[in-house]
Amino acid sequence: MDLASTGPPGRTLSSGAGAAVHEAGIHVYGAASIGALRAAELAPFGMQGIGRVYEDFRDGVLQDDDEVAVLHGPAELGYPPVTEAMVNIRATLTAAARDGVLEPQLAAELTDIAKALFYKERTYEAMLQSVAASGFPQGPLRNFAAWLPQGRVDQKRRDAEAMLDAIRANRAADLGPMQVNYKLTETVAWRAVLVRHTRQ
Repeated sequence: MDLASTGPPGRTLSSGAGAAVHEAGIHVYGAASIGALRAAELAPFGMQGIGRVYEDFRDGVLQDDDEVAVLHGPAELGYPPVTEAMVNIRATLTAAARDGVLEPQLAAELTDIAKALFYKERTYEAMLQSVAASGFPQGPLRNFAAWLPQGRVDQKRRDAEAMLDAIRANRAADLGPMQVNYKLTETVAWRAVLVRHTRQ
C-alpha cells in the first residue's frame, strides 16, 4: 500500500508503525507520494518501494517532502489536488526537453523556478507567470504552454499504477506472510504510537 493513501490527505503512517506492520507478516508497498519516501526509509525493514519517485528518494536525488506535497480541495469534493506535485513538474519538463519543446537549459531553469514556489501555490500557471515576469523568451514558453495539455506527465499516477501491478503480481505468486529478522522493542514511545494510530 502507499502509506499516504490511508485516510484523508496529510494522514500518514509513521516509520515505526510501518516496521511493526512488517513484523506482523504484512507486505507493505510504497509509491508515488509519502509512501515512496517511507519506502526509502524502511527498505532495510522490508518495505517494497516501486516507481521513479521512490527510486529518486532512495538514491538521494530527491530529499524534500515538498516534492510530493500538494494542496487538496475540500472533503465534500473528494480532496481533489489543486496544485501540482514537484515530481510531476520535473517529469513534465524532462519530457518537454526530450520532445524538443524546450532547450535542456531552459527546462532546468524552469525546474528551479517551480521548486522555489511554495507547494500550496505550485502550479504550471504560477510557474509560467513567474517565468514571464523574469524576462524569459516568450516563444519557447508559448510552445510549452501549447504542448502541456497533451504532454503533461503525472509521475505520481504512473508510479501508483505500477505499484498496483506489483501487488497483483505478488498476490498471484502467493508470497505468504512477510518474514523479518528483527523484533521491535515495546517502549513508552512505541505504545504512544500504537494508541495514536488506534484512535485514527
